[in-house]
Amino acid sequence: MLTKMIETLKKNPRTIVYTEGTDKRILESAHRLTQEGILGVVLLGKPEEVKAAAKAGNFNIDACQIIDPENYEGIDAMVAEMVKLRKGKMTDEQVRAALSKSNYFGTMLVKMGGADCLLGGATYSTADTVRPALQLIKTKPGNNIVSSCFIMVKDDQKLAMGDCAINIAPNEDELVEIAVETAKTAKVFGIDPKVAFLSFSTKGSAEGPMVNKVHDAAAMFQKDHPEIPADGELQFDA
Repeated sequence: MLTKMIETLKKNPRTIVYTEGTDKRILESAHRLTQEGILGVVLLGKPEEVKAAAKAGNFNIDACQIIDPENYEGIDAMVAEMVKLRKGKMTDEQVRAALSKSNYFGTMLVKMGGADCLLGGATYSTADTVRPALQLIKTKPGNNIVSSCFIMVKDDQKLAMGDCAINIAPNEDELVEIAVETAKTAKVFGIDPKVAFLSFSTKGSAEGPMVNKVHDAAAMFQKDHPEIPADGELQFDA
């Protein structure tokens, strides 16, 4: 599933920043990405601790850049930029404190062009990983919300599931936006999207406001995006 993406990345070098540079899973990933020439890697953490963890796991991270947020030469410029982005919601002192943490530091590194993407959540919670992006990166033009997507793979079957982590009670318009973005993500991973708007009801087998919302969102999606097959409301086993 990832073959085409890997080929694309090798032709167009990109850099990823990992917020948890001492985690074994992160170090294994960094080792493989750099050894195979897929991505440039920035690991956040104290260099001696990151190197010790890599040595303990027998991972080669010689090609990785290691940055300690607490001893970063460009911190003053980063602080100034983040103060502007927060628009009076955080003082200089509060911003410096936030940037000493790798989740905020890594997000600002992406914002300022020091990396192209970020991966976190090995030890940080989903909320602590997503919050800096919501505050500093914002949504792309034309989008009103941030949504998540994860991909389940079983044998030859692939399912892109969205949104199961961010939005608790999206309205009809937000459900449509989530479906559009999930379909786009599916295409990135080589999945030909066929969208199902999920509910505890299938075609009126149950009633209520929650069912009506999903049904209406499916109808809106079908009207606005006829190029993508879609149906709903549907129970998952249907």
